[in-house]
Amino acid sequence: MTRMHDDEVVISDETVRGLIEDQLPAHASDPIVRLAPTGTDNQLFRLGEDLVIRMPRIPGAASAPAWEHRWLPALAPHLSIPIPAPLVLGRPGHGYPWAWTVVPWFDGQEPTPASIDLDEWAVGLGSFVRELRRVPAMNAPVKDEGRGGPLASLDEWVRRWTARVDPSVVDRQAVLALWDDALAAPAWPGEPVWFHGDLHEGNLVVRDGRLRAVIDWGVAGRGDPAVELNVMWGFLPESVAELYRDTVGLDVAAYRRGRGHALAPAISGVTYYRDSAPHLSALGLAAVQALLASS
Repeated sequence: MTRMHDDEVVISDETVRGLIEDQLPAHASDPIVRLAPTGTDNQLFRLGEDLVIRMPRIPGAASAPAWEHRWLPALAPHLSIPIPAPLVLGRPGHGYPWAWTVVPWFDGQEPTPASIDLDEWAVGLGSFVRELRRVPAMNAPVKDEGRGGPLASLDEWVRRWTARVDPSVVDRQAVLALWDDALAAPAWPGEPVWFHGDLHEGNLVVRDGRLRAVIDWGVAGRGDPAVELNVMWGFLPESVAELYRDTVGLDVAAYRRGRGHALAPAISGVTYYRDSAPHLSALGLAAVQALLASS
């Protein structure tokens, strides 16, 4: 069991089995299979054929299960694409310190350029983002920091990680110039809207070439929709990035803020995951390079 974080809780199979036996006795005999992590904050376990156990690995993700259990069931009826609305909110136990959830399992794969029609994909994903943006507020809390919150809340983070990045790999001055431009962009003029905040291939489920589910809502909330443009500098090929942006329907100011929202996790990931998860470090570097090449 590889650790990605110094403050990570290592979750044993025995711990999970104990939690299920105590809290979900109807599933006590179901097989439990550890899944390879596609993200960095949670460990997933397949429970039987139809369910997934989702467990935070770090303190920073510990509040997500309660939020997801409260809000994803409210969001789901408004969306045409399925999302993993939790069916169960589990309690700490057996040495595991936080709440956890049980969510539906969605059959499918991560999207790749070979498995999807790129134009159709860009329009489909962009339409989902617009649909999510139209969901009523329902008095859900508004992000006041982090992804989807005011960019200024990430200023210290971006400058700290930019100072740590290897200058032979990344042009620090260019990074800060991009960041300053994002900070200077006009703020979102409307009411806070719903966003996912972490659209990348690991959080999108494809079957028969079509988007079948959007998963991992751990950083979702209400705030600045510009955060959804991060996919333009991630896995979405450059050839259809502008089509996605046009479908999402945000202006130039949002594009500038969107570059800032994409830069914050990417610039930290380059250094943070350099030794513990080199593939994630490489993805962060690729995103930074794509951002610096954009205008």
